[in-house]
Formats: sequence, structure tokens, C-alpha cells
Amino acid sequence: MATGSNVKVPGNPATEQKHPNRLWLVVIGIGFLILGFTGLGMTFAVTTASILLFGVMMIIASGAEFADAAKQKGFKNILYPAFTGLLYLFAGVTILSNPIQAKLILTLIVAGILMLVGLTRVIMALGLREAGGWLMPFISGIISVVLGAMILLQWPVSGLWVIGLVVSVELIVNGWSYIFLGLRSQKA
Repeated sequence: MATGSNVKVPGNPATEQKHPNRLWLVVIGIGFLILGFTGLGMTFAVTTASILLFGVMMIIASGAEFADAAKQKGFKNILYPAFTGLLYLFAGVTILSNPIQAKLILTLIVAGILMLVGLTRVIMALGLREAGGWLMPFISGIISVVLGAMILLQWPVSGLWVIGLVVSVELIVNGWSYIFLGLRSQKA
């Protein structure tokens, strides 16, 4: 009996085709690409939809916290999930009642995080100069700082479209990842 790695033994899952759903991966990838490129043309709407979804998810999370609180015994055990549930509920209702304000605030948070993460990367990269391999983290850090500053300098207008842009680009990158994974698995 041949023992080569290309031999398929019927009924043996280890030797059966490794990725039978490769076409499905390509189809999912194409779907993500379509959604992402469509989203690039309507970043305001994607930002609004993302914010509204976030608000709904906060309200659902509050329900889970309240359910957890209802199962607890003793005041101290009930207090934490009940308080967390109230915070989630307040955040969700606030987001849904004023999504434009929520967009603006979340965009400020994104800009701040980008700048802080970028600054951290730059400092880390400068500390790695002696060891080598510092240039890409340094460049990445500079890009993050610049992107955060650009968002901040365009604020409050950037608050109306930045989140939609980020979601759309993520869909495009994810789509290409699925397509390449599906095409690559065909050769495996």
C-alpha cells in the first residue's frame, strides 16, 4: 500500500479532501467584497447602521445582565449584574435616541485610540532599534498617529462617515481573505 501524502484512503477523514467548502469560502468572500465596496459609497448610512446595531446590542446585553441578576441570591451577588445591566440599558437607549451624537463621540474615541496606539508603537519601535526589526512597527505607529490626527482635525464632520469607512474597509479585507483562503485550499 502506498504511504505517500497525496494518497486518499476512502472513509479516512484524515486523507479526505481538507477543504470541501472552498467554493463556499469564495462565495462568502465575494459577498463581503460587494458589501464593502457598496459601503464605501454610502459611509454615512453604514456608520448610522453600525451605531444603531451597537445600541441594540447594548440593550440585549442589558437583558442578559438582568437575567443573570435574577438568578443570583443575596444583595451583593445581585448588585453587580443589575448595575451593569442598568449601564448597558442606559448606553443602548442613549445611542438609539441620539445616534448622531453617538457617532461623534465614538469617532473621537477611535481617533484617540489610534493616536495612543500609534504613539505606543513608535516608542516600542524606538526601543527595538538595537535589536533590529523596528522599522515596520515605527512606520505603523506613525501611520496610526497620522490617521488619528486626520480624523480629529476633520471632527465633527468625520464623525458622520469614519465608522462606516472602517466597517467597509474591514468587509473588503475580510472578503479578499476568504477568497484567497478558498482559492488556496483548492491547491492543498
